Amino acid sequence: MRKVYLDNIRWITVVLVVIYHVIYIFNGVTQHGIIGPFSKHQPQDIYQYIVYPWFMLLLFVVSGMSARYELIKRTEKEFISVRTRKYLVPSTIGLLVFGWILGYYNMLMSGAFNSMNNVPGPILFLIMAVSGSGPLWYIQMLWLFSLILVLIRRIEKDRFYNICGKANLLTLILLVIPVYGAAQILNTPIIVVYRFGIYGLGFMIGYFVLSHEVVMDRLGKNWLLLSILAFASCIAFVILYKGQPYPDHVVLDTIMCNVYAWFGTLGILAFMKKWGNFTNAFSKWMCRKSWGLYVFHYLMIAVSGWYLHTLCPFLAPVIVYLLVAIAAFAGSYLLYEIMSRIPFIRWCVLGIKKEKKV
Repeated sequence: MRKVYLDNIRWITVVLVVIYHVIYIFNGVTQHGIIGPFSKHQPQDIYQYIVYPWFMLLLFVVSGMSARYELIKRTEKEFISVRTRKYLVPSTIGLLVFGWILGYYNMLMSGAFNSMNNVPGPILFLIMAVSGSGPLWYIQMLWLFSLILVLIRRIEKDRFYNICGKANLLTLILLVIPVYGAAQILNTPIIVVYRFGIYGLGFMIGYFVLSHEVVMDRLGKNWLLLSILAFASCIAFVILYKGQPYPDHVVLDTIMCNVYAWFGTLGILAFMKKWGNFTNAFSKWMCRKSWGLYVFHYLMIAVSGWYLHTLCPFLAPVIVYLLVAIAAFAGSYLLYEIMSRIPFIRWCVLGIKKEKKV
């Protein structure tokens, strides 16, 4: 049976990611890849501290759980084939076909073109393509973790998986210790988002531990306690690190950040296990369209944000945020509907295979 609460976690988290990027592109906390803040003090920047520590860890955990469910109905060969098409193709070939557009705007915002007057056209194009990865780093890592998972499965043959099914509440809480340890290792030095340690561990915890229905039942029964832990760690993290560069290792590697990341993840999983098993027309629609929203949203934010910044500097910040948010959601859905209907483009940009004729 499909886990409805996991579907709801996915699309709700993607919405939170979109809102985060709308605020991020005008934030006053970090300078990497942004247009710039409206003022020195921006209360809205607090939202970034509230969601950033946990929302990608949560997605990797959910992806690990989903990998287990997928491998129940697919062979390992089919599993890798599907994930290569859906994750690797859009984040490699898709960058050359379409992603370079986002790369162009990222380089505009950073002023990179000012120092590239003598760079040959083909090289400049490749630089733009790489710069256009945007949120696709997530699916690049998912593809890699999927390969590693298949190798691990062939060695452990569910022996370790069955042991993990015995995890109780205390064990789940104490996993914060290896999560903190994993956050210290396998981090790329320049592009901070590639945190192979903590995200890889989150993916494996999702697969080996949290994919057990009995373990999730334990979480659901303790949803209130775990929600309180998540809320308390959120308050503590915001108070301790507000104003500091939250997406840099000086904050990411701290104990408090990782305590919040893990407790936030557990709290949301527990809450949604208890209360998130709902479906309606809106949730079903959002679930179907969340992939397109994730793939295209940052392009729409970058384009709309850049032109509003350069052509309409007189607009009030609240109007700019509203217009960029509308562009992010409406533009992404529209682009997804168009791109998903174009042969070859839908394969290389969205990983959608050719529809079989009946």
